[in-house]
Amino acid sequence: MTPRLVLVIVADQLRADHTGFGGLGFGHTPHLDSIADRGAVFERAHATNPSCMPSRASLATGRWPSVHGTRTNGIPLDPSSETVMTSLAAAGWTCAAVGKLHLQTLGWPFEPHQLDEIASTNPWSNDNRADAAGRGPAVDFDWENIARHRAEPLPLPADYYGFSSVDLVSGHGDGASGHYWHWLLEHGVDPAALAGFANSPNPSSLWNQVWETALPAELSTSSYVAERTAEQIMRAAERDGPTFIFASFPDPHHPFCPPAEYASLIDPADVELPASFHQDPRGLAPHVRLMLERRGTPNPDATFTFALTEEQYREAMVAQLGLIKMLDDAVGRIMAAVEAAALSDETAVVFTGDHGDHFGDHGLILKQLVHYEAVTRVPLVITGAGAVVLRSNALVSNADVAPTILDVAGVDHFRGIQGRSLQPILRGAAADHRDAILVEEDMPIGAEGLPAPVRMRTLITGSGRLTVYHGHGIGELYDFGSDPLEQTNRYGAAGARALQDGLLERLAYEVIELADVGRRVIDGA
Repeated sequence: MTPRLVLVIVADQLRADHTGFGGLGFGHTPHLDSIADRGAVFERAHATNPSCMPSRASLATGRWPSVHGTRTNGIPLDPSSETVMTSLAAAGWTCAAVGKLHLQTLGWPFEPHQLDEIASTNPWSNDNRADAAGRGPAVDFDWENIARHRAEPLPLPADYYGFSSVDLVSGHGDGASGHYWHWLLEHGVDPAALAGFANSPNPSSLWNQVWETALPAELSTSSYVAERTAEQIMRAAERDGPTFIFASFPDPHHPFCPPAEYASLIDPADVELPASFHQDPRGLAPHVRLMLERRGTPNPDATFTFALTEEQYREAMVAQLGLIKMLDDAVGRIMAAVEAAALSDETAVVFTGDHGDHFGDHGLILKQLVHYEAVTRVPLVITGAGAVVLRSNALVSNADVAPTILDVAGVDHFRGIQGRSLQPILRGAAADHRDAILVEEDMPIGAEGLPAPVRMRTLITGSGRLTVYHGHGIGELYDFGSDPLEQTNRYGAAGARALQDGLLERLAYEVIELADVGRRVIDGA
């Protein structure tokens, strides 16, 4: 039976094991665990890319970043792209979005040294295709810009990648913008006076990405997403046709700034270090070794991976757990709205994340420039629409979510979709799905020990993980049979030649398989 409501709930930068059903031992996610108890949990789901924009564009299009074009943060998804939402809308579905989309840029500027690095590298400095500025006034790529939304209320276009309604949150933490900013103003709050590290009643002395926000929990982005999503659910109950709702939380992405009631749920002393926290640096890629040698020194722009001290980790983890608990409480409000609208039996729910976070594994935190499982693996749960209750170890990509949603909705796939529907697993008719997963990462800026341009390709199979850093002559190879925590890099080792050669060959085939096939052939001349 086709559901009346398809509800997709997305968390930002949430590790797959930072939920109760994923292994978190603090009991902080009872509402998410309840959803998982009623459906299919995919234990080995991976993002196409460990960055927000590329991965989110893959969720929308079912394509890999090298094909949909948003290959790194800072490149808007082409508004003419076919998406899950455009296909659903064409089939009569009402599509609404609440929260963080990040399908377009937020307006964060590069640092001067980063601009110099981009200008001095190829292919990032000379695009042979028209960019956003060259497409003319008919196309606006600036709809999610943080400063633009703070300046004035800014309704989004009536057809925004297929969404007919958008309640937007731009950015993260207590300084997020978008329609959320004006919601705060409507509640009599000046967000500029309360948000940020400088306004915190309890800022960290160890890292400027951790603080207790002065904003109360009821005015958090999580509360905003819950409130607006509940309103959309009630509207869905009142209309005749089916509804698709994309509810996307900006948390628990850094900065880690929970409100007072969520800021100290556990004692930092009770936070155990990950088994790989004190990673032996021998054999690691040069840029990762440098991070570990400079443990405790955050990246100046607070964006890229760095190595933390034990104290920094425990403090950040306490804040992270608070954000996760707040998110889970908001999910509880959303699911209560589904029940109140009498839609429980007519609703399919997808819960996932856009990418993970190292968060202490191998002594690192944040994301990008290294593809440990903590960063590439994402939570994925699907309930309703005939989904059986199971735990699947099948290799899954988040590009597979798009065709799965279309199948659940009874809508045909659009041409060029690369993901593979999970329906056979959801129905209990199959156990396996893929024998390999490709993860891409392309960056116009690099790190010390890994100069730009950075082009990484990772292959994940049941037996191991291979990462190749194009143009740098370095790589990573991990044998899951003997090294499931990815602590011994065997790239180039004589004893690992068979595994490396096999994964390199499979990587080549996967890259070919996922290459853009271009436009449909219409003339045989």
